[in-house]
Order: sequence, then structure tokens, then C-alpha cells
Amino acid sequence: MPENEYAVSRKILSWAEDDRPREKMLLKGNGALSDAELIAILIGSGTVDLSAVDVAKLILQKANNNLNELAKLSLKDLMKIKGIGQAKAISIAAALELGRRRKDAEAVVRPKITCSRDAYDQIKPHLWDLPHEEFWILLLSRSNEVIRPVQISQGGVSGTVADPKLIFKQAIEHLASSIILIHNHPSGNLTPSQADKDLTKRLKEAGRLLDTPVLDHLIFTDTHYFSFADEGLF
Repeated sequence: MPENEYAVSRKILSWAEDDRPREKMLLKGNGALSDAELIAILIGSGTVDLSAVDVAKLILQKANNNLNELAKLSLKDLMKIKGIGQAKAISIAAALELGRRRKDAEAVVRPKITCSRDAYDQIKPHLWDLPHEEFWILLLSRSNEVIRPVQISQGGVSGTVADPKLIFKQAIEHLASSIILIHNHPSGNLTPSQADKDLTKRLKEAGRLLDTPVLDHLIFTDTHYFSFADEGLF
């Protein structure tokens, strides 16, 4: 029977704290880990004599400490290394293939908001033809690039709720530098209600206090929009 079946796996959580790659990643981020530590996370455990990091170092030695050379190793080559069975070899090969595909993929270009029309065009696919009201926000980076659109609420024909706590929770979680508020009027009426004005004022003040400014509030219809900023209501 193969040695691996007799060996007692040495799990990462049983190591000394300084030798735990997963914990190190959580505390210090991906970039703080060595190649061996990253591979150790992939394989999860070592052997009775070797930690996962030790096994990972053997893997790197097999590839002359070169990740490009490592990617050329076959599953059979990897399985010749002490502590590496089929499942671990497949995990390593899969991770390297993902890295290769990422390198080949085009970088995602985030759209940039330079005016109210840009914001309207960005939210259009989400609000077009809806028979009910929804409240959305655009989360923006420091350079006004769209991090993502987020739906905050969905209501009825004549109204929906916009909870400031949910709005700024999303902004904080995604590290947004600023936000744009957007809600639709299925009736096609572009005139803001007093409730719309009060909400805008309240959210703008909250954004100022949280250092996450609200740049605009759009009322969306299928054919046009109303911008609080363009109309001097900010």
C-alpha cells in the first residue's frame, strides 16, 4: 500500500502559528505569501514527516523554483513527489491553468462616470421596462469608475424604500469612494416628489459624514431622466 495511505496528515491548523499560510493570508494578504506557502494552501496537508510547506518546497525544487517550469509538469510528474497524490496534483495543475487563463484574458475596463448621462446609460439595463419602482446605487472608485451597480430595494408601482444603512453598508463593504443614487418612476413622471427631495438631502448629509459623497440622484424613466445635480438641487 502506498506510503501516503499509512501517513498521518499534518494539517495546517496543527502547525505553529507562524507556519500557517491560510492565517498569514488572512492577516497580511495574498502578496505576503511565498510561492511555497501558496502551494501549501492548495495541497492542504503534508506527510507524517513533512509539513505542507515542506512538500511545496519539494514541488518547487522539481521545477527549478520556476512557476513557468512548474506549469509544464504533468500530473504523473507531480505525483512522483513525496506527499503528492492524484487529488493534490490535480489541484496544483488546476490552479496553474487558471493563472494561465487569467494572463490570456483581457483586463476588464470599468466604465467611467463623467456626467449624468453616463450614469443613466449604466443603470438602463437594470431599470428598463420595469412596472414597479426599484432603488439602485452606483458605487464609484476615486476616479469615478463604476465598481458595481447595487439594487437596494424593490417596491410597488408608486414607491420603494431606500434604507440609508443598507446603502452605506454596500459602499463601505466595496470600498466605494462615492455613490450615485438612482430610482425609477414607472409612470414616466420625471418630477421629484417632496419625499424624493427629503431622501436625497438626508443621504447626501450621511455621505458627507461618512466621507462617501453622494454625487447625484437620478430619477429614471425608459426615455429620459432627471438629475438632481444637473438641476442644481445638490
